[in-house]
Amino acid sequence: MAPSVQRGEMRRDTRAILRVAAAIDVAGLLCAAAVWASGGMTKHGPHGNLGWFGLIVALGCLPTGTFFLILGFAKWLGDRSRA
Repeated sequence: MAPSVQRGEMRRDTRAILRVAAAIDVAGLLCAAAVWASGGMTKHGPHGNLGWFGLIVALGCLPTGTFFLILGFAKWLGDRSRA
């Protein structure tokens, strides 16, 4: 049985999902900015090693973080309807 929460409060597990998802998305955005800061992209890829590393991490973080943000918001809406 899930612990009851007061109306207007967020459950701890929902808050944790949203916090981690936001951190993953921010990391992905920072890595995408590193690609831009290292000289941008050409048709053959980023210019330097920092750009390649940033591209790989951004391509892993952005879809994952966005998926978990959607999951967290859906869970938050479900928690609100049960409260």
